[in-house]
Amino acid sequence: MVDWIYGYFAAAYRLVSPFSTPCGVAVGGHSATVGATMSRISSLAGETIVLVGLMGSGKSSIGRRLASRLGTPFVDADAEIEAAAGCTIAEFFELHGEAVFRDGERRVIARLLGGPPQVLATGGGAFVDPTTRALVGDKALSVWLRAELDLLVKRCGRRNTRPLLREGDPREILARLIDERYPIYAETDVIVDTDDSPHETMVDRIIDALEAYQRDSAGDQTD
Repeated sequence: MVDWIYGYFAAAYRLVSPFSTPCGVAVGGHSATVGATMSRISSLAGETIVLVGLMGSGKSSIGRRLASRLGTPFVDADAEIEAAAGCTIAEFFELHGEAVFRDGERRVIARLLGGPPQVLATGGGAFVDPTTRALVGDKALSVWLRAELDLLVKRCGRRNTRPLLREGDPREILARLIDERYPIYAETDVIVDTDDSPHETMVDRIIDALEAYQRDSAGDQTD
């Protein structure tokens, strides 16, 4: 393995500061919103929330708003890798292949999960990796943004930057990925169905699901 490739990902570690400013700092009226949200899921305070799902499910766009609502930092694992590598994920795939990318991705996510509480959006293949999946299960609360095929096709068609979709017909590839990955995504702690609803509506759904998860977890402990 080429040493400088690992340098990319070592740099990515340094880009993630434990003192990162939250996306949407709680100020003024927003403080009340954050406080009201956290009072609903108080036992989950201090938990990192990892968003899981296929490309196009809305992990980054919804994740930023969720982080703002929770008053925590938002981190996009793919964006951190791109910033460190100085190239896009697609370019990295072309230069070094998927296997090298997955190895680096595994290392970056492990580092991020060792940091302060945050909302972390992961790439579509990250949770499929057994090592990463076990680490997420141990150190974070996972939320799957489950989306139907038609929605994913529509959203992914807006951007020609997805390396896996350059290998053939996007609809066929996404359908195959659904078959392969959805049974694994189902191992997440929380599942939220996503659609074309406004992002704030999707955040509300996630908060509702987290509240239900908290309630169910408390019930399990008293049984």
